Amino acid sequence: MEGAWEIAFVLFQVWLSIVVGLIVLPAMFGVSLGFTDIYIKVLVKTLEWATLRIQRGQKEQPTLPSQSANGIIEKDDGSMEEEIGELRRSHPKNLAGGDFTMCDAFYFCKKGIENIVEDQVTQRFTSEELASWNLLTRTNNNFRYISVRLTIIWGLGVFIRYCILLPLRITLAVIGLSWLVIGTTLVGLLPSCNAKNWLSDLVHITCYRICARGLSATIRYHNKENRPKKGGICVANHTSPIDIVILANDGCYAMVGQVHGGLMGVIQRSIVRSCPHVWFERSEMKDRHAVAKRLKDHIADKTKLPILIFPEGTCINNTSVMMFKKGSFEIGGTIYPVAIKYDPQFGDAFWNSAKYNMVSYLLRMMTSWAIVCNVWYLPPMTRQDGEDAVQFANRVKSAIAHQGGLVDLSWDGGLKREKVKESFKEEQQKMYSSMIVGSDFHEASVGPA
Repeated sequence: MEGAWEIAFVLFQVWLSIVVGLIVLPAMFGVSLGFTDIYIKVLVKTLEWATLRIQRGQKEQPTLPSQSANGIIEKDDGSMEEEIGELRRSHPKNLAGGDFTMCDAFYFCKKGIENIVEDQVTQRFTSEELASWNLLTRTNNNFRYISVRLTIIWGLGVFIRYCILLPLRITLAVIGLSWLVIGTTLVGLLPSCNAKNWLSDLVHITCYRICARGLSATIRYHNKENRPKKGGICVANHTSPIDIVILANDGCYAMVGQVHGGLMGVIQRSIVRSCPHVWFERSEMKDRHAVAKRLKDHIADKTKLPILIFPEGTCINNTSVMMFKKGSFEIGGTIYPVAIKYDPQFGDAFWNSAKYNMVSYLLRMMTSWAIVCNVWYLPPMTRQDGEDAVQFANRVKSAIAHQGGLVDLSWDGGLKREKVKESFKEEQQKMYSSMIVGSDFHEASVGPA
């Protein structure tokens, strides 16, 4: 029995030495030995071969109708006035001030059924569909048995992901988080000075680089000259908790969030000793003025790290950008927009918090093939004269959506857990009433009391 333990200890030492020597140390110095690049190239070739086998198999087997990339139904893009005008073929004149006709009800029935089948919001909180199988999960196209070789490759992939990659990634995650807690705690003992700030940045960035290697992350950063600067606010679209790892792999940020307990609380308390992150108690989060004041005080100090904020307030499936909360755009300062776009071919980075808890999500990430994404730093933006916070937020959101190739939606991501606000329903009612009774009469009837 003692001999077995000795062998196990020797194997553990060899394993740890390989991990530290070939992955951790190069990651800490920002050096790549090329293993990840070779791995990604082999993976791409394998997935291309699997796609060809699937396409060949589909020709030999009865095929199912494929789902449109834009959804399962085709919707009209016209306005309410245009679509109702099509229905009112028998009354084409004076639409803006016409009478109610029964055919108008068909428009609302049609829109209601469309949104029951597939609305713009709900589909943003489910995983993005793939055109072909990535040997990880089955898509809605229901790929069935194709060939023996493809099945063998899938079984080999399961072995590689769960028996090799998963232990490796867990080891790297433990090393990275341990280094973050220990390093920031030690740096926090130093008096405030430039050396302390430099050491704090070094500890943070090396930790996130180790964690990124633990996900086999391949990240391409574009327009680095626009990277967020101290005293500014970095805002980005939000897909996953690992968005922080992706961005902090290329620079240091001050985090904003609620105080937690457990392991997350230990990490928060350690990193705040070395760097002025902004943590709020649960009671403070409800006080918008207190939150805004602390954020203003932070950005007023040009020696502090840029604040990292995800204005959507929830994770979206990386196909679109939803409404930005205006709070981040009311406090002033320079906004540094960042667009993040993941490649779903190698793994689904989206965190569906309604379906998976954090542990289940991290397990899915650590058993995926890799995390491949592009990050674009956009030119800094400031609030223009006569522009309110909502307009500024929408302008930044549109720029991020355009750069990342994402759909720009005005819907609130909070609809993931809440009901539609009455104001949204009233807006549709006001639009229709203005068509029936005329805009002048409508404005008079809903004017200030």
